[in-house]
Amino acid sequence: MPRFLSAQPDARLITLPWDTPLADWPAEMLVALPRGISRHVVRFVRVGSEVYALKEVLEHLALHEYRLLRDLVRIDIPSVEANGVVLSRFDPDGEPLDPVLITKHLQFSLPYRSLFSRGVRQDTVNRLVDAMVVLLARLHLSGFLWGDVSLSNTLFRRDAGSFAAYLVDAETGELHESLSDGQREHDLSIARTNLFGEFCDLEAGGLLDQSLEPLILVETIENRYRELWGELTGVEEFDGSEMHRIESRVRRLNALGFDVAELDITTDFAGSTIRIQPKVVDAGHHSRRLLRLTGLDTEENQARRLLNDLDYYRARTDQQNADEAVVAHQWLTQLFEPVVSSVPPGMRAKLEPAEFYHEVLEHRWYSSERAGREIDVHDAAQSYISTVLHQLPDEALAVSTEDTLAGLANPFDPSMGFADADDGQPYDPWEDGDEAPAAGAEPAEDFLDIAALRARTDKPTLRS
Repeated sequence: MPRFLSAQPDARLITLPWDTPLADWPAEMLVALPRGISRHVVRFVRVGSEVYALKEVLEHLALHEYRLLRDLVRIDIPSVEANGVVLSRFDPDGEPLDPVLITKHLQFSLPYRSLFSRGVRQDTVNRLVDAMVVLLARLHLSGFLWGDVSLSNTLFRRDAGSFAAYLVDAETGELHESLSDGQREHDLSIARTNLFGEFCDLEAGGLLDQSLEPLILVETIENRYRELWGELTGVEEFDGSEMHRIESRVRRLNALGFDVAELDITTDFAGSTIRIQPKVVDAGHHSRRLLRLTGLDTEENQARRLLNDLDYYRARTDQQNADEAVVAHQWLTQLFEPVVSSVPPGMRAKLEPAEFYHEVLEHRWYSSERAGREIDVHDAAQSYISTVLHQLPDEALAVSTEDTLAGLANPFDPSMGFADADDGQPYDPWEDGDEAPAAGAEPAEDFLDIAALRARTDKPTLRS
């Protein structure tokens, strides 16, 4: 009988065939889900309503990763949730089998290969790059040395037109009180090697836009990381007549989705020069505010978009001076919940609620532009459901159909690729929704354009 190590045991897992190597588990027990390349045997199983990822790995690595993933969840780092480790496995002949690390499947998440296999535009790749950069910066701020930075070890969730990145594989990771510059450079060096190889692989498979070059993509990731890290932790000096720059620094960090928990402010002896440096920076500025007001737990960009709609609702209902919590409850019960509840039960696996509401707001904007008047959000929701949502794939649990399984070399190990090459043009139904903004429309904000952000915020705030 195997031994289970788990802080949150699921008794239904005990009856699984642990005396059989994962590669030989019967197909009727498995779920075919998209995933990245792994050097270990990985399988997905459904137990009741839960889906778990099982990874066969050496005992010391399984225990290390299990404990590290639990630590990352405790400090609120985006990562998969470890459920347990199965030890002391033996086959029917008494031969030892490798332990199995059990993690919960991250709903509405996709590996990068699943995204690229559908074909994506250049701006979508840029948003994937931004998500990767923000994840790496958050990990380093928390003192986490990844040791194996790669797209294959990352999952992506849609986040109000952008992406949020989650760490999947932590077996090479280390958690410290803080990281030295040398440790961060070590991770960046690994990232350059791994990411360049992955982008070259996509290019060789015809899945990378011809306008994108692997080397330039890797350099972009490194440059954006350094710019973001400098904004999050860098020292800024100015004279006493520019005190507004303290507030500007905080507003820039808030705009990037970070809160300043501690700001080190020093002056010289004469008081003519001010020196500021963020000492403790926490991610999740907008998501924490939305959770406090409404109880909705969302990704950061989703929270930013929902808060903007809440502010618009407050202005439209002329409640600028009303209690913020009261207005938030009205918005939640009169707009958000009715719109989300309008999704037919059979379509609720296509988008998580916050992402659906964001998509409806986008759809309403385009529809209002075409109609020359403001479209009601409830009407926009019905229009979006009938014209767009029904065409989208399920992403809560993107299980392959029998037709798509037939093309895979191994339907339960998508990283092994397809048995026959597909000559068709890669297609992503997410890229074929509403038409692009008309010529002359204001372009979408580049989330990690630090220079543009500084230009907007480095000005005194006028107060009445």
